[in-house]
Amino acid sequence: MDRRLRNRILIFLVLAGASALVLIRVSGRQPQAKISAVTPVRENIIASISSNGKVEPISPFVMRAQLDTFVERIRVVEGQGVKKGQPLLELNVKDAEAQLAQARSKLLQAQNDLRVASGGGKPDAAAQAAGSLATAIAQRDRLQRSHDALLRLIDQHAATKDELAANDLELTKAQSEVTRLTAAKQEFDRGVKLDANQAPLLVQQAQSEVAALEEKVRDGHIVAPSDGTLYSLPVKTGDYVKVGDLLAEMANLRQVRVRAFIDEPELGALEPNQPVRITWDALPARVWIGKTETIPKQVVARSARSVGELLCTVDNDKLELLPNINVNVRINTKERDNVLAVPRGAVEAEGNQRFVYVVKQNEFGKAKLEKREIHVGIADSTNYEVTNGLQQGEMVALPSDIDLKDGMNVRIMNTDASSVKGRQDAN
Repeated sequence: MDRRLRNRILIFLVLAGASALVLIRVSGRQPQAKISAVTPVRENIIASISSNGKVEPISPFVMRAQLDTFVERIRVVEGQGVKKGQPLLELNVKDAEAQLAQARSKLLQAQNDLRVASGGGKPDAAAQAAGSLATAIAQRDRLQRSHDALLRLIDQHAATKDELAANDLELTKAQSEVTRLTAAKQEFDRGVKLDANQAPLLVQQAQSEVAALEEKVRDGHIVAPSDGTLYSLPVKTGDYVKVGDLLAEMANLRQVRVRAFIDEPELGALEPNQPVRITWDALPARVWIGKTETIPKQVVARSARSVGELLCTVDNDKLELLPNINVNVRINTKERDNVLAVPRGAVEAEGNQRFVYVVKQNEFGKAKLEKREIHVGIADSTNYEVTNGLQQGEMVALPSDIDLKDGMNVRIMNTDASSVKGRQDAN
C-alpha cells in the first residue's frame, strides 16, 4: 500500500475516534456501571449476641461420703426423678453401729453416775459411812459419860481408879474411831462432790460421742434432700469410698442455669432480664427460652478468648437440657419496631462515620450515585437501623465487584424492595 494513502487512513481513524469522544461528552453519555440496588423498608430489628454456654443446675445437692467404707447397696439409677426422703444408696456402717451401741451403754452409765452423785452418792455407801460415824460417836459419848460418872464415884469412894483407867482406855479407842470415821466420811463427801462436778462433763462427752456415731450411721443411709432429678451417680455397689468422695448429685432441673461465655467487646450491651434463646445441637428442632440474670463482673481467659460469664435462667419443663452439656446462646439485647432498615452490606465505614451510595435519577431516567453519610442505631445479623440521613423510598446501591464512587453513572439491573424483609424473615 502506498505510504501516503496509509497515513491518510490513520489520520482519518484518529480524527474519527476523537470526534466520537467529543460527541459522547457533549451528549452527556458516559459509560454506565451495572449494579443492583435495594429500596429500604420499615422493619422490626432485634440486636442480639450469639455465643456458647454450658448448662448448670441452679441449686444442686451434692452428696459426699462422710466415712471411709464400702457402697453396700444402690436403690436408684442415674437420671431418675426422686422424692424428698427417698433412699438413694446404702453404705456399710456396721462398725459405726457397733461403736454406737457401746457409746450408748457408756452414756447410760454416765447418766446413772450423775444421778447418784446428785443424790449424795451411792445410797448404801452413804448410809454405811453415816451410820458407822454415828455409832462411833454414840460409843464415844457413852464412854465420856462413864468417865465423868466414875470421877464422881471415886470422890465418893464408890469406884476405883482401875475402873476409871479401863474406861479411859476404851474412851481413847472410841475417840480414835470417831476421828477415823469422820475422815472417811469427809473423804466420801469429797468424792461425791467431785463426782457431782465431773459427772455432767462425762455425760456431755458421752452424748457427743453418741451423736457423732449416730450421724455416721445416718450418713450411711443416703436419702434425697428434696424432690428433683438424680443427674449424677458415679459410684456402684462394692466401691470403696473415702471421706469427701462424690456419691451423687441431684437438683430440680425444671429450671436450669446457663453459663454463657460472652466476648469482651459485647459485654457493654448486657443487662438483666434480657430475652435469651437456647439451642442444643443434639436436639436441633428444640428452642428453650430464658432471661439474663447475673451480668459479668469480671473478664476471664477461656482458651484463646477473653470472656465474661453471663448467668441465665432457662425453663426446662421437659427436663431435656442436661447438666454440663454445651449449648448455643443468643441474647436479644435491644429491639426496635418499625424502623427504617438498610442491609449491612450497603453501609460502608470511614472512621466513625457510616455512609451509603444513594441512587439518584434525573428526569431523563439517568441514574447516578450520591455518597451520603447516615447515622445508624442498632443492628442485627443482616440490617442496620437508620436513624438519620436516609428517607423511606430512596434507593441504595448494593455492593458488587465494582468500586462504587460518588457521582458514578450507573444502570440498575434489578431492585429488591423486599430484600431487607426477606433477610429479616430468614433470620
